[in-house]
Amino acid sequence: MITIKKLGIAEYMQTWKYQQDWMADGIMKKANNLAISEELLMLSHPHVYTLGKSANANNLLVNQDFLASINANSYKIDRGGDITYHGPGQLVVYPLLDLQTYAFGVRDYVFFLEQIVIDILAEYKIMTSRSKGVTGIWLDEGTSNQRKIAAIGIKCSRFLTMHGLAFNINTDLSYFNHIIPCGIIDKGVTSMQKELNTTIDLEEISDKFIHYFKKYFKNK
Repeated sequence: MITIKKLGIAEYMQTWKYQQDWMADGIMKKANNLAISEELLMLSHPHVYTLGKSANANNLLVNQDFLASINANSYKIDRGGDITYHGPGQLVVYPLLDLQTYAFGVRDYVFFLEQIVIDILAEYKIMTSRSKGVTGIWLDEGTSNQRKIAAIGIKCSRFLTMHGLAFNINTDLSYFNHIIPCGIIDKGVTSMQKELNTTIDLEEISDKFIHYFKKYFKNK
């Protein structure tokens, strides 16, 4: 059974440390054939930029003084992928799972995270898709107006997962102007608020995420 934790606004370093501790404990338990408690963390972060293991530092377009002036931090972290932004109005989801308890591997795991977002957005008549060669969820894929509405960056060790997904709901998109999001130069970003021209109930989206998560992530 997966424990769902809605954490509200949570500092990035605090939740990163929590995930690291969970994974270290999970690796120890797997080595000793002990049960692992899976969790789904759902939250938003204060303004922060995170650079994954393969990130190009030049994709952060501003210096630390400027970051301080906009109340943002930046951290080099241990997930896959390049640079992304987290902030208020964004739904961040960190699934802490043991993939060995499911009937799929890492690629399927990412596929189903993407599918959850696709299904949610379809309820609001926002048609989205995957894009070949990159993760995340996109509008108008393959056109000059292609734009990302959700980003995915994970870490998996011994089939244990951490990090996860960032879904732009009521996100202040101006913060993306200070980076090259995910290292992709020629594609934009968007949010549900921008696409629908109205503020979205973040709690409503959180509940829909849980609904679809339970649909796709069923233990064997």
